[in-house]
Amino acid sequence: MSVFPKTLSYGKAPEISPERKRELSLFQKQAEIKFKNLELLNLAFCHRSYANESNGEVDNNERLEFLGDSVLGLIVANWLFIHLPDSDEGDFSRIKSFVVSEESLAIVAKKLRVDNFILIGKGEEFSGGRNKKALLADCMEAIFGAYFLDSGFKAATELVQNLLVPEIKVVLANKHRKDYKTLLQEYAQKRYKTYPKYDVTKKTGPEHDNTFWVKVTVHKKTYGPAPGNNKKEGEQAAAKIAYDELVGE
Repeated sequence: MSVFPKTLSYGKAPEISPERKRELSLFQKQAEIKFKNLELLNLAFCHRSYANESNGEVDNNERLEFLGDSVLGLIVANWLFIHLPDSDEGDFSRIKSFVVSEESLAIVAKKLRVDNFILIGKGEEFSGGRNKKALLADCMEAIFGAYFLDSGFKAATELVQNLLVPEIKVVLANKHRKDYKTLLQEYAQKRYKTYPKYDVTKKTGPEHDNTFWVKVTVHKKTYGPAPGNNKKEGEQAAAKIAYDELVGE
């Protein structure tokens, strides 16, 4: 049973054609969920670029994304609290920061083939939007928010846990992609009482597909530059170079 009255407005979803209905049914089968209100699910897939290019009045998924972010955070935090009784707040924060990260959610989205179902505008399509991690992660959060509204907290909890508890276990087994920026910052603070400083040295490639080259300076020594698809990835790559050399991993 939904936790909200049916009169509450969630936003104007794109019209669902028979073909689109089949697509949404396929996604639900893959995700092992069942929406009572297909319009909510369709709205969760509606990116801002699609809404902006639509002829009729169509809303985007950003409000659902906002809600889903909080739903996701609560469910993951609750699972960690119950299942890791010997861990402290610092452990919870480190594990949770990876599990609810853009990187992790994009992996989950790819497993569910969210890229096949998301509605994006022509410009976003041309620039490779279906494969952008941020776009996929945001859509996953919108789906969590939509499912919470549609079927309640218990159903949303089952969905989030089915998808993300395996990612939590990867982190616990120390097999996740490490956050080298955080590791380097903690090391630099402890060893040198200073912070790493990052600089973009250059950008290469076409405007819609730039490669960012980033260097990092720690205690007067510079490492890199290292490439990334965006500034954040470049900083992570540079941090890994510095961390590996400083710590010797």
